[in-house]
Amino acid sequence: MTPRPLLAADLPGLLAVQRACYGDGLIESAEVYARRLASPANCSLVLVEDGRVLAYLAAYHSVLGKVTPLHGDFEATPAPDTLYLHDMAVHPAHAGRGLARALLAALRADATGLRHQALVSVQDSQAYWQRQGYAVHPLHDGAQRARLASYGAQAVYMSCAL
Repeated sequence: MTPRPLLAADLPGLLAVQRACYGDGLIESAEVYARRLASPANCSLVLVEDGRVLAYLAAYHSVLGKVTPLHGDFEATPAPDTLYLHDMAVHPAHAGRGLARALLAALRADATGLRHQALVSVQDSQAYWQRQGYAVHPLHDGAQRARLASYGAQAVYMSCAL
């Protein structure tokens, strides 16, 4: 199974994976994802088997220290330096198959010219991301800290070098 670009036709399956993985507070709508797909900075991927979405990685080119708020758009920037991993989810029925690893490897392979990766860790996933080489990255800008707060008090901004 090979990751491929996320398409509008995949959105119903993406939403099903979201519902299986997240509580109601972190679900983002098809409309939000449709806007993200239209962004020139978008580089999101999906894994599909037998017509079903098993996993996805919503990502785009951004700048270090910039947080996309929950339900926010993927804002293009003139000089991106960061691969921003907005959301990665694997349907629980397919956990343990290496799907997250496959998505991350495919996206990293296509990050030419970027120097960093960044994300917001939610749902106690900080230890997972630390095992992937990420570290907590302090946000000094108040607007970015407010964006981070849209994910809840336990959310943490993290980054690593590419």
